[in-house]
Amino acid sequence: MAFRVRKSHSLLLGLVGIVLIMYSAYYSNSGYLFVENGPRNRKAANITAPDGSVIVEVDASKNNIAALKVSKNAISTAASRVVSVPMGENSTHNTTLREAAKQPKPVANTAAAEKSAPNVKAATKPNNSDPADKAVVTNTIFDAGYFITNENLCIDDGQNLQILIIITSAPAHFEARMAIRQTWGSFKQRKDVAMSFLIGSVQDNKTNQTLATESDMYGDIIMAQFFDTYNNLTLKTLSMLEWVDSYCSKIKFVLKTDDDMFINIPRLLSFVSKHSKDKRTIFGRLAKRWKPIRNKKSKYYVSPNQYRPSVFPDFTTGPAYLLTGDVVHDLYATALNKTYLKLEDVFMTGIVAQDRKVKRTHANEFMNKRITFNPCAVQKVISIHMVKFHEQFDLWKKLLDGRSKCT
Repeated sequence: MAFRVRKSHSLLLGLVGIVLIMYSAYYSNSGYLFVENGPRNRKAANITAPDGSVIVEVDASKNNIAALKVSKNAISTAASRVVSVPMGENSTHNTTLREAAKQPKPVANTAAAEKSAPNVKAATKPNNSDPADKAVVTNTIFDAGYFITNENLCIDDGQNLQILIIITSAPAHFEARMAIRQTWGSFKQRKDVAMSFLIGSVQDNKTNQTLATESDMYGDIIMAQFFDTYNNLTLKTLSMLEWVDSYCSKIKFVLKTDDDMFINIPRLLSFVSKHSKDKRTIFGRLAKRWKPIRNKKSKYYVSPNQYRPSVFPDFTTGPAYLLTGDVVHDLYATALNKTYLKLEDVFMTGIVAQDRKVKRTHANEFMNKRITFNPCAVQKVISIHMVKFHEQFDLWKKLLDGRSKCT
């Protein structure tokens, strides 16, 4: 009995030593340390004894390492779970925890995984569309269809709707979606307005389960079959057009916007009413004679293989633009056979729209940039960009402010 106690104490002291070594190694800049599968964003990590009592509490708030928590049955194996990531410019493993966390986790192919996220499976094509210098036809990397469809968002193909608003959102942006639902998104209660959030899929089963729950609760999520990355923004817009073409083909107007936008719905509805007879048009903030960036280090790099001319066609900038419903099918069908370009606004409202002879019209109300947050400025525009989720409430209040005298 005494031997077992001494052995247990030795193991516990050994674990304390491991933690102290980890901590000192981090602050000596010898490398980053983290624990595989450890909980993230914890302020502290506790090491517990077999009886459940806390032995050591490690503060992980400063270095953002994953916390190490030793369970009752894991004392003898904890040391084997520690992974060291060395530092240094020449190291092939120079990866911080934050960078490692960005890598998608594979979805386990088990019955439990299927049960926890019943609406989501892996995409059938490897459509991580980053073709670099290569020219790739869009339909070779596009997966039609949806993991979450919510086709009832558009009753009777949208023939009784004035406008459909589709907000492109990232899977993790729950707070942004909630802020919109509680502010300008509340206009979806009108019978002539429909609104939805469009997202891509992720290879994280917990996130997929959360999104499925969010969809069940609010009924306004569309999840398409592409991986949600920056390089796949064009696939996102293409999925939007596919959904409208399939489930809302009689809609009069479609607004494409992002989840960091504030939309003045009363002003938008007034604009739509004014242009009710317009056909085959895209309204927005018109960008004229923009040139492709050929610097490979740029986020916006465009290879000559993907687009050879020295100037883009005129296009409407991506944060928000308005389509007449009669162009949706043509844009969707034509885009599938075009060379893929990750700049979705240039591609869809410029290259594809020009090919289909769709008119692009500048509208001053589409600001698509951050502006001064005062009531008169907010009430005069349709779209404001770079809005943080908590700022939506301030803008909403100023939109509804009836005391300001604006000229």
